Amino acid sequence: MNAVGIDISKGKSMVAIMRPTGEVLVKPFEVSHGEDNLKELSVKILSYGENTRAIMEATGRYHEPVAKILNEAGIFVCVLNPVVIKQSGAGSVRKVKSDKKDALKIAKYGIDNWRDLRQHSLMDITRRQLKLFSRQYNLHMKTVTALQNNLISLLDATYPNVNRLFSSPARDDGSQKWVDFAMHFWHVDLVTKLKFETFADRYLKWCRRNGYKFSLTKAEMIHSTSKGLFATLPKSDEAKLLITSAISALNQTMKVRASVRQEVVRIAKLLPEYASVSALYGVGEITAAQLMAELGDVRQFANRGAIVAFAGVDPEVNQSGTQNRISNKASNGVRRI
Repeated sequence: MNAVGIDISKGKSMVAIMRPTGEVLVKPFEVSHGEDNLKELSVKILSYGENTRAIMEATGRYHEPVAKILNEAGIFVCVLNPVVIKQSGAGSVRKVKSDKKDALKIAKYGIDNWRDLRQHSLMDITRRQLKLFSRQYNLHMKTVTALQNNLISLLDATYPNVNRLFSSPARDDGSQKWVDFAMHFWHVDLVTKLKFETFADRYLKWCRRNGYKFSLTKAEMIHSTSKGLFATLPKSDEAKLLITSAISALNQTMKVRASVRQEVVRIAKLLPEYASVSALYGVGEITAAQLMAELGDVRQFANRGAIVAFAGVDPEVNQSGTQNRISNKASNGVRRI
């Protein structure tokens, strides 16, 4: 048996091949991640016989093209958590850090733990798409939160607490009633300087134009509540530009986030485990989809303990069985969800 240790970097990898006796069959050499180069590497590995396994660390997305091409060539590929290699020490007490040494260390780990190596299963196209859309959804969530906080901060100077006047949830397209209201009534003077009848008429027209249900009681509440508010910025074109620009940016991002969310759920429903995951207590459709995206194919886990360890929420065990805090040494995405 031969172990191929692959130290993954961005756009290139360092490869070394080792035999069980510790003999270095092939000294470390560099391979770029071009398709032709990786296919040449797979041919080279296959030339050493069927009982040859490739071992590499999970390094962001950089290891994926290597694992994909080697897998397609029929090579046994094992992708490990980098912490596993680091803790193994590879039989040395010296701390040496270089790509060549790391490739040899990974190969030695493969030899020492040959029977425990698990074959890496590539996610199919659907699972890859789900993971990509899920990550983009998280990114847009963070952007929406930042833009929304910024808008509220700006409105505190022109129309304080306007976001608390409405409790309606966001629409399917991402639009929110209080944001749409602030786009038109961006300054408190646009409400308080009007007689109630005049404001109610404008509010009615605004509701019809934006597709919201009009309520005279709601109009009275908005008008009376607004009279007790104080704006620190005067009503001016400059202030209006700040508010409307912030709202436009928020609305655009909300619209994109809503579209991405719909696509995440749509893709997740194509996978067979969606019904089971979404049936879990407290798990909604978007949480179920994101959990599936981060876990990948659940069949790669031998038991539920393996999933717990993959999420990094397994307790570390100290001397005499004392349990400390969670390991926190695995997938941040799964742990967060």
